[in-house]
Amino acid sequence: MSKKLVAALLLAGPALVLAQTSAPAKPASQAATIKKRGGQQVPKTAEEATPVDDDPSIKLTPENLETAKQVHTGEMRCELGATVHVTPHKREGFFIVRTGAHRFRMHPVDSRTGAVRLEDPVAGAMWLQLANKSMLMSQKVGRRLADECQSPGQMAVAEALKKNPAPSILDPLPAAATQK
Repeated sequence: MSKKLVAALLLAGPALVLAQTSAPAKPASQAATIKKRGGQQVPKTAEEATPVDDDPSIKLTPENLETAKQVHTGEMRCELGATVHVTPHKREGFFIVRTGAHRFRMHPVDSRTGAVRLEDPVAGAMWLQLANKSMLMSQKVGRRLADECQSPGQMAVAEALKKNPAPSILDPLPAAATQK
């Protein structure tokens, strides 16, 4: 009988340990809040709660500042219902680019293609602006966060390209150009 009792205790021992109650859980961390006048607590928006890196060591060249003047700002509609907001930062030549929960502090960088290119080197993100569309890419994740984004000016260029498409480099040259 004592062998059966010892065997039962050995089998039931681990189950008794698992059945013990653990210490009370710590309360979940509270979301970041803003204190309004009157002491009322209001949750911060995603933009206010997400810090952006303000690296003072980044120096923009005069060419970068000229490129910054070409950046389309405001709300841009993208494919799949996405929206990107581009707003000028308080520091000249810098922009806050946000979509969904992502927020980036970007600045212009040199581009060999002539496209407007903004980068956030810390977050590994890039905003590429062409004449007819823009896209937001995450180099860390390795995918596009938003594609086919268009400002009103880019929509006008896209409509003009639909009516009068640019010639393809694969098309044969016109007859007048080949008879030189």
